[in-house]
Amino acid sequence: MSLKRLLAAALAAGLLFSGVASAALPPGYKIQLLTENYPPFNMAAGGKNFAREENLRGFAVDVLRETFRRAGIAYEMTLRFPWTRIYQMALDNPDHGVFVTVRTPEREQQFKWVGPLAADAWVLLARADSPISLARVEEAGQYRVGAYKGDVIAEELKAKGVPLSEALRDQENAHKLQNGQIDLWATGDPSGRYLARQEGVGGLKTVLRVEGGQLFLALNRQTPDEAVQRLQAALDKLRAEGFLAKAMSAYLE
Repeated sequence: MSLKRLLAAALAAGLLFSGVASAALPPGYKIQLLTENYPPFNMAAGGKNFAREENLRGFAVDVLRETFRRAGIAYEMTLRFPWTRIYQMALDNPDHGVFVTVRTPEREQQFKWVGPLAADAWVLLARADSPISLARVEEAGQYRVGAYKGDVIAEELKAKGVPLSEALRDQENAHKLQNGQIDLWATGDPSGRYLARQEGVGGLKTVLRVEGGQLFLALNRQTPDEAVQRLQAALDKLRAEGFLAKAMSAYLE
């Protein structure tokens, strides 16, 4: 057998051994990954509203970089603003994906999914000196509630009839709560705690905690099943190895 054929056979064997079979994907195949500032899951250096590749960090960024590397699938990662724009881009454009986002029944058929990457609880935060006490989400309607525009938490609250003051950046809500412009801040956990600490806002308490959804990478419906399967398999292996737990602890400790 010629050297060329030996090398080709070795390459094929290596791909089969690793569980990565590239023949089903077209040459040069690449996925455009879109994200936003949503610490500690994804964020830009310096909190900027546009960043690419090495200027991105966060738990989900670290996990997806390793997931794509192990799956053998090329990607480009970009952080843009606002969330509603990049979400729509992933819906409309083949080979695009957006992260992190909650997988809900309403969204199920709109994307192909890789995950879960993490769990994200929903909380209503108040200032530590606030007398507010809630037993149910619907009771928040009598107060001024701030939320992040386009976020699934905001959509759920509106669906339950809770009027909202929506901000284009969730960091704004931390300051509004501190300054008394809103009574409650509807946000995620751990993202809200991380953002408040990052913004120098302290003295907050959890008034109500609602178990939210699982956070995923949402891929455009035209993404090849082969790519989705390889990514899911790589992520599952990383989880079994403890990679996800270590990555999260690096941002929360």
